[in-house]
Amino acid sequence: MLKEFKSFIARGNVLDLSVAVIMGAAFGRIVTSLTDDIIMPVIGKVTGDLDFSSYFVRLGAIPADYSGSLTSYADLKKAGVPLLGFGQFATVAINFLIVAFVVFLLVRSVGKLLAKQKAEEAAAPAPADPADVVLLREILEELKKRP
Repeated sequence: MLKEFKSFIARGNVLDLSVAVIMGAAFGRIVTSLTDDIIMPVIGKVTGDLDFSSYFVRLGAIPADYSGSLTSYADLKKAGVPLLGFGQFATVAINFLIVAFVVFLLVRSVGKLLAKQKAEEAAAPAPADPADVVLLREILEELKKRP
């Protein structure tokens, strides 16, 4: 069983998948930062300094010992107050759309690059025949000339 496990792990697909998951997680953090630190502030500024994360509906009572802000989604959530965070959902949905668009651009670019590479390979001249093949062709032509 250990031998089968080693062969399973050593297969290229498993290693490729592992690399893809690690790269995907890192890419996700980059996109989250892009969304939270660059895109959402610009959208907020355009819409009048709106902060989407502050859009929520409180669904339950606030604990008696709570001393944080009543308008802070993060603080209320941390205190265990049930919230309907549609602003946070909007941020996550925008994150998803950005990731999907970037992946689309990446796949599209790679597809174009592969198509261009394939076209170049098809248009490339055939490699020159080795000297022995050329000699055999010449002999064949001479033999065809004989009656």
